[in-house]
Amino acid sequence: MHWQTRRFCIDLTRPRVMGIVNVTPDSFSDGGCHDDVRAAIAHCESLVAEGADILDIGGESTRPGAQRVDAETEWSRIDKVVAAAVTLGVPVSVDTCKPDVMRRALDAGADVINDVQALRQAGALSVVAGSGAGVCLMHMRGEPDSMMGLAAYDDVLSEVAAFLEQRAQAALEAGIDGRRIALDPGYGFAKSAEHNLRLLAGQKRLAELGYPLLVGWSRKRTLGEITGRPVDQRLAASLAAALRAVNAGAKVLRVHDVAATVDALKVWNAVDAATIPAVD
Repeated sequence: MHWQTRRFCIDLTRPRVMGIVNVTPDSFSDGGCHDDVRAAIAHCESLVAEGADILDIGGESTRPGAQRVDAETEWSRIDKVVAAAVTLGVPVSVDTCKPDVMRRALDAGADVINDVQALRQAGALSVVAGSGAGVCLMHMRGEPDSMMGLAAYDDVLSEVAAFLEQRAQAALEAGIDGRRIALDPGYGFAKSAEHNLRLLAGQKRLAELGYPLLVGWSRKRTLGEITGRPVDQRLAASLAAALRAVNAGAKVLRVHDVAATVDALKVWNAVDAATIPAVD
């Protein structure tokens, strides 16, 4: 399996790590840590050195309760960061749901559009379709400031699967080649802890839709509810959730802690590749 982006055809025969670069003052885990352009570029360089296969740059927080910003503000936060990141030798994803930001990011050389709204804003499908870029379509209900009030499902797995399948079909009909599409279940977006765990338990069904799965469990609130740990103490829980997701078919892990995730996957891959001698 491969994921075709503008400059790179990403080999997914082993799980890949997408490093998060939040150029925001209010992201749930690291808001304000990299909202200076120089700090954000340095963070990009550091994540690549740690082994990130992909960089994901965002200029607007999508945490529960986050307030939206206009396209001009969002782009002004990330324009110089994207320009620097595309020189680092790895695919660059831009995390946005706004067609105007998508267009500017693609003009700046971005390889992937990662959209929490799955290209539902007017004009988003056409912007991506003509670009040759990869795209990640995520499941979410409502907006970040209202989504947790919409966390009600009869069957969360079936409903998320149906939504993702419908959005993938819309992308195909807009002219986006299926090899460019990845899907994200949207862990933590309009979902309770129980929903997230049920979704992870049945995630193989989502992998059977035929597109690479990109998942983000890193430092999520559900992990804090399970462990009782604050957001800055959820590394072990994040790694456990990431490996469980890989076991259930995830091909790309979107994470804050790149080095630790890379190490965990090295062990995972080594065991997968090992030849176990027969016991006499």
